[in-house]
Amino acid sequence: MTPVERHDVGGSEALVAAVLARNPVIDGHNDLLWHARKHHGYDWDQLDVGADLSGTGVHTDLQRLRAGGVGAQFWSVYVPGSLSAEEILTATFEQIDAAHDLIRRYGDRLALATGAADVEAAWATGRIASLLGAEGGHQIGGSLAVLRSLQALGVRYLTLTHNDNVAWADSATDRPALGGLSAFGREVVTEMNRVGVLVDLSHVSADVMRQALEISTAPVIFSHSSARAVCPHPRNVPDDVLSGLTVNGGVCMVTFVPWFVTPAVHEWDLAAQDAAWEVGIDSRDLAAYQPFAETYAKKVPPPRSTVADVVAHLEHVREVAGIEHVGLGGDYDGVEWLPEGLDDVSGYPRLLVALAERGWSKADLAALTCRNTLRVLSDAGCRSSGHGTS
Repeated sequence: MTPVERHDVGGSEALVAAVLARNPVIDGHNDLLWHARKHHGYDWDQLDVGADLSGTGVHTDLQRLRAGGVGAQFWSVYVPGSLSAEEILTATFEQIDAAHDLIRRYGDRLALATGAADVEAAWATGRIASLLGAEGGHQIGGSLAVLRSLQALGVRYLTLTHNDNVAWADSATDRPALGGLSAFGREVVTEMNRVGVLVDLSHVSADVMRQALEISTAPVIFSHSSARAVCPHPRNVPDDVLSGLTVNGGVCMVTFVPWFVTPAVHEWDLAAQDAAWEVGIDSRDLAAYQPFAETYAKKVPPPRSTVADVVAHLEHVREVAGIEHVGLGGDYDGVEWLPEGLDDVSGYPRLLVALAERGWSKADLAALTCRNTLRVLSDAGCRSSGHGTS
């Protein structure tokens, strides 16, 4: 990073406040919907996110989103790939329905957004824009018609895989089966470009990343991934792929997941995975692995993960891909714990202050918080509310 003027803490806080006033955070990934299903059966009376849920173990509520300067949130439409094909489709549509119900219930503070114009319109009315992203190619059931149906219901990105391979694409955390994308996988990318659904390359193998960048005529995103050169987790993005974003126009939305961010925590997680295998638990099966990892953490406490660790990833992505290609994707309510200082959705200003103290300008921070993602939504043809597909 080229040496530039540094700011004192007070000056940095004022700079960040000024940035967020005009450039609220667009976050690429939040798993509140799955938490609501798993723990509350989508009952928004039980899980009243309009109230302050601090201290409950939930990372997200509307008050803390405001405190964090979040102006737009991609809500993850996630369902496990371990379900049957019929259950996957049913659960996907239930997730979408729950998202729309959430937005209606808090309509004075949330607004559905399916394109950049909708995001700006939500801000003009003082509301948080709510976008939808489906987290896994298994959710289209091998059907382009289902993909188009998800688009018509407001979904604006599809993560090509989750933790396991799908029939047409390899996952970062599974054994390679295809060496990237199948012929149908290439059709999926092309159709996503056509109908205005962002190609999300978080969770996919490096070969899928490279092949999708070759195929896609629209900017791609990584909704919640970090830099592999900083932390060698397979979920992170290699430097050659980050460089490819410069040509493609896409954005890597750096995540806060400690084992993707902090090398020592990654090593701890590898040990936890080995311990899980010894008792017959596959770490890709989150329903089984997450409770095991929580118990393991009590016996073997994980190393610290900090704001500085996330800063290292943001600066690396900026250095390799350029300031126009970096964003934020916290993964709140998708993991049990986050780096110190980023414990819930109110933490974004702390991260931005840390960047300002390292010389990031107002323009740099505005690009990071929202301007890059707004450009991608526009350039990828993500249509605003109600337009459907042609």
